[in-house]
Amino acid sequence: MILWEVCLKSCTSTSHHVDAARLFVCCWKMPRSPTTIPATVSKYPEWKETGLVELNPVKTLPVVKLNGKILTQSYAILRYLAKLLGSYDGKTPEEQYWVDAICDIVSDWRTLYLQAFLNPNQRETYPKHKEGDRKRFLEGLQAHLTSNGFSKAGPFVLGQAFTYADIVLYQIAHDEDLTQEGGKGLQQYHRLQELVNAVEERPNIKVFLGSDRYRG
Repeated sequence: MILWEVCLKSCTSTSHHVDAARLFVCCWKMPRSPTTIPATVSKYPEWKETGLVELNPVKTLPVVKLNGKILTQSYAILRYLAKLLGSYDGKTPEEQYWVDAICDIVSDWRTLYLQAFLNPNQRETYPKHKEGDRKRFLEGLQAHLTSNGFSKAGPFVLGQAFTYADIVLYQIAHDEDLTQEGGKGLQQYHRLQELVNAVEERPNIKVFLGSDRYRG
């Protein structure tokens, strides 16, 4: 297998983003070719119009090339790889529903986060987001994970089973600066903190987060 990936954080002006597809790849060891994304933010606009557009017409990242197939859209990539591997997803329709439901909640949260964080008036919009939408999603996810039967069985969304939903939930918590400093931002949300800690203790993710590949 050959994997070619482009990471979101390599080409944005924000240095603290971590892409869900990259975290998934960390869990799944396989040969991969070097990343061909421009090394600097200044070169990205030109590459976006010449290189990226050939891979993804809507010019968004990440892009994964697997066995000659071009895969786009982070969460769709995760779902595809989970099905391909027969792992990182629920085993029953009920478990698969719960994984998808959490993923969709995170997708809604992430949309609002990006609208606030990348807004030209970020100094105004992002603090409002933190006190409004972010708090609402944190409280909601905390309630979901402490009440759902699957989630109560262990640290992950499906209890003891690690899935792509854990990756996307970790991603948004990380990008919202909630995982840094020992998870200081999650002190009020013990169940989310438990999930974050469990994700960071995954052997391959732990190695990645401690390496120079991680710049968050």
